[in-house]
Amino acid sequence: MTNVILSGSCLVKAGTNVSSEFTATPTTLTDPAWDPLIQEAEAEINATTRYNWTDNYATLNDDVKFFFQEAVASTAAMSAIAWDMSGYGSREAETKLDVLLDVKKNAINQLKEIKVRDFVTNA
Repeated sequence: MTNVILSGSCLVKAGTNVSSEFTATPTTLTDPAWDPLIQEAEAEINATTRYNWTDNYATLNDDVKFFFQEAVASTAAMSAIAWDMSGYGSREAETKLDVLLDVKKNAINQLKEIKVRDFVTNA
């Protein structure tokens, strides 16, 4: 399975204190350490919204792609942060996780609204 969301966006969201496991190849846009987290996040977002954004990514409007990227990258970054919080300050990891969860929820809500609107428009 090929990811449609690249590791660079996940790394930015996880921040500079993320485990070195996820920063081993910072000059590339794909990274084997991020791949399973991204795939899991894509599957979760697809299931939660009841639409396969991954398979239909090429046909999406750019704005919709950004909502999907926001949801997936936030979810993958949360997994990376939770995997090893030792690089973060005492409350930094918790704050990052809280912010990313809010961003993820907002993006998922936007994706759900887009599907409802499209269904009603095309009915």
